[in-house]
Amino acid sequence: MGKVKNPDPPNYKKYGVPLYGAAWVPSTVINDPPQPIDQKQEADQDPGEGSTQSPAAPTYVVFCGGGGEGRSGIPNAILLAEFDFASNSLSDMPVFKLGIGADLPYRMAVHPSGKGLICSLPKSCKWFQWVEIKTEEVHKQGLKLSEKVLTHLEDVGQQLALAFNNDGSMLAVGGEDGNLRVFKWPSMENVLSEAQAHATVKDLDFSPDGKFLVSLGSGGPGRVWDLTSSTVVASLPKENDEALGFCRFSQTNDGNQVLYIAAVRDRGACIVTWNTTMWEKVGSKQIVRDSISSFSVSADGKLLAVGTIQGDIVIVNSASMKVQAVVRKAHLGIVTTMRFSQDSRALVSASMDSSARVTIIKEKKKNGFSLWIIIFIIIVSIAAYLMKIK
Repeated sequence: MGKVKNPDPPNYKKYGVPLYGAAWVPSTVINDPPQPIDQKQEADQDPGEGSTQSPAAPTYVVFCGGGGEGRSGIPNAILLAEFDFASNSLSDMPVFKLGIGADLPYRMAVHPSGKGLICSLPKSCKWFQWVEIKTEEVHKQGLKLSEKVLTHLEDVGQQLALAFNNDGSMLAVGGEDGNLRVFKWPSMENVLSEAQAHATVKDLDFSPDGKFLVSLGSGGPGRVWDLTSSTVVASLPKENDEALGFCRFSQTNDGNQVLYIAAVRDRGACIVTWNTTMWEKVGSKQIVRDSISSFSVSADGKLLAVGTIQGDIVIVNSASMKVQAVVRKAHLGIVTTMRFSQDSRALVSASMDSSARVTIIKEKKKNGFSLWIIIFIIIVSIAAYLMKIK
């Protein structure tokens, strides 16, 4: 007899389309959870702008993806799903789905204040707004294509990297053609426009204070841009056998900014740490033997997460750079995207195999007695010995 397949866990669902982008929906967007009106209860107090909803109430994640152009029959769409912390479960089906036609939404960035999200399509970028959908049976959130046309991002080709800064006042986009653009948001006033910043822009990220932008390309070093002067202030060299993949700024417990770069080497994938004053490499640690296909840093700076081409998820303690947790075969395909929740309590990830997963971050258990108990036992033992020899 063949082996009986174990059922998928409730925090893992397949939504029918290859997924390339995932993000947490800011709590400011969710006015009422999507449930029948006669079952609605009074909403909890708003936990604050840009933060993730309290675990006592449902939380929502948004995904984008699809089958691209052609006649594959796989739609291109933006999906909204519900996650419940109490039961550690994703909704069986998306609570909302917006079809995009023939254009694949390949990359996505959600505005931190909950005003909407931007998607990168094959030729242009589009802005989508949150809307309330009300019927006699349900009251829920959805999305619609905005009337706001991003003129500066029309007919610019495929953009491979999108990011808002922390307060949502700037937008950066990096293209397959190597062009790097930074705009003030929402005016779209130009801050930086650099043709051929890289052969291809693979990833980018704003510093927490919004003063710097780091960009990575295919081949060559990473570059640090001062957004006040719109100039390059540092180059981040790579090792001979190294390919720079992803970059994320963070903040340490003492308030200093730090930059992490996930890179692939011949012997495996590593995380390289850079200081942000002299832009010097201060550490490097191999994390996995496989190639990294996605990377995220928690908002509190305590955790790093990598997704691999084998479908694994690895969570790392940033202070010790030691692996804290591993989810083997979290997805059957490449982990295409991942992002920590704003409160750093959970990690959402997705894959080309159409699967979505939310991993709740568990506190690392302490082994055995605490240090203080051990010290106490030693002191008691010494005291007992001294009394015995008197």
